[in-house]
Amino acid sequence: MSTVLPAPRAVVEEGLPARVTVFEVGPRDGLQAETDIISAPIKTQLCRRLFAAGSRDLEVTSFVPPMWIPQLADAEEVVAGLEVPEGARAVGLVPNLRGLQRAIDAGIREVSVVVSATESFAQANLNTTRDGAIDRAVEVITAATAQGIPVRGYVSMAFGDPWEGAVDTTAVTEAAAALHAAGSRTIAISDTIGVGTPGHTTAIIGETLAAGIPVDAIALHLHDTYGQSLANVHAALRLGVSEFDSSVGGLGRCPYAKGATGNLATEDLVWMLHGLGIETGLDLRALAATTLWLSRIRNVRPASNVARAFAAAGLDTPDTAQEATLA
Repeated sequence: MSTVLPAPRAVVEEGLPARVTVFEVGPRDGLQAETDIISAPIKTQLCRRLFAAGSRDLEVTSFVPPMWIPQLADAEEVVAGLEVPEGARAVGLVPNLRGLQRAIDAGIREVSVVVSATESFAQANLNTTRDGAIDRAVEVITAATAQGIPVRGYVSMAFGDPWEGAVDTTAVTEAAAALHAAGSRTIAISDTIGVGTPGHTTAIIGETLAAGIPVDAIALHLHDTYGQSLANVHAALRLGVSEFDSSVGGLGRCPYAKGATGNLATEDLVWMLHGLGIETGLDLRALAATTLWLSRIRNVRPASNVARAFAAAGLDTPDTAQEATLA
């Protein structure tokens, strides 16, 4: 008999989007900074499980040089093992034109690019200047869109920087505007070290809108270092933002940003959204089961509150060893 698990009571709040896109970054941003290297078959199984849980917007890997991110050196092998459901997205992050070509050759048909709102992070993470990163991203966007490949852009360090501290919002909006003008379909304003608060979120999104970027082109990428992610999501929802990045189980952080903890956990985000009566297309039970499955393989405690609560409530998950052989 299946365990009856708790569920959020849906109470609709007027003025919020009826449906939200949850852009799942666990297989890429979630695994790139973990100290253990997950095998390609397990990564592929993770993607399969996320698709089965209803995810239709999934960043599956990164085509950066293996010496930069050895945890994702198996990008081609992971993509080769995927069966992407009809209507779903399998996105690969690319750093430059060479990475774009690798992604295309592997079968990826949508890519993402990263720029920085700060000079220090551009040097540490992107090996170039802030302006150089924007120029390189624009180059990738131009080449990709010419081949009919959509591009998603990230503006990193939009809320704060571990070296520079507070970030000028003008730097954020200028970077976002450059990506949008080049043809990036979505701009993910990114709280890379998790220092944002609801008022700060409202201000940054408000200025991004004022810079001429439409609300349906804005996404929010949040880390939960100080426990503010869900409050920041709610602030963004009130402004009409309807796409949010999250990572199953709260996996991931930025390998170049000291002190940055995991991404906003997908299960925790979905619990709140469903509680607001907002549709996501995602299955909370399947997401939590995926988190617990991967956590047992890695022998770690999941960061997700929902996954831990479901486990305490008796959520049954298949045997880890058996699942590993199925990957």
